[in-house]
Amino acid sequence: MPSTTEPPLRVGLARRLGLARRARTSRHRDVQGNGTRAAVLGAGDGLITNVSLVLGVAGASAAGPAVRLAGLAGLLAGAFSMAAGELVSVRAQDELVRREIDVEAEELRSDPEEEQRELAAMYEARGVPPEDAATVARILSVDQAVALDTHARLELGIDPDAVGSAGAAGISSFFSFAIGALLPLLPWYFISGTGAVIASILVGAAAAAALGAAIGAMTGRGMLRTAARQLGAAAIAAGVTYAVGSLIGAHTTG
Repeated sequence: MPSTTEPPLRVGLARRLGLARRARTSRHRDVQGNGTRAAVLGAGDGLITNVSLVLGVAGASAAGPAVRLAGLAGLLAGAFSMAAGELVSVRAQDELVRREIDVEAEELRSDPEEEQRELAAMYEARGVPPEDAATVARILSVDQAVALDTHARLELGIDPDAVGSAGAAGISSFFSFAIGALLPLLPWYFISGTGAVIASILVGAAAAAALGAAIGAMTGRGMLRTAARQLGAAAIAAGVTYAVGSLIGAHTTG
């Protein structure tokens, strides 16, 4: 016969969980979303990759057609590569998560008593008194779906609701990389020579700083700090490739 204290405890637990869920909704962002991550990484990779490629080719030969061809090829190759990589990696991660959840579901079906004791032990390890831990574990184990969700979060460290979309991540990565890669290439469709090199540097620097500031705003780590970090990474990559291109160009024409 279940204890008469369980229904109020169950209601209280549900209320606490509901309040926690509303708090997460109102105060926190989804930091595990694959689409957002792919967009940020794609834009940053596209920008640094193509500003380096454009300036590297320009260092060897500032001829507009050569730079445009190399930049466009880099844009397409990088965008498709990023999209394919995201598609494969996110799908593999999702399949791994689903596999672990299926294993846990089978354990709950085959030995629910042992899983209930295991759940109580996990609450005890988090500082819940043994009697309370056993009561909470018994309540949560009544509904198999709730039990599976709880085991997934506490035992496996998995949020079953956070499984991402591989297709969305791939598409987001493709277009964000393409946009980032297009920015330093744009000046070469209007001007060429030294003016285009300077324009690419300025556009690339502005875009890198803006992307870094946006990352800083999202993470709360400080916009100036992340903008300087992103700008520094782009400057090093572009400077090295431009120097290498200049040396190769001087060697081949000398």
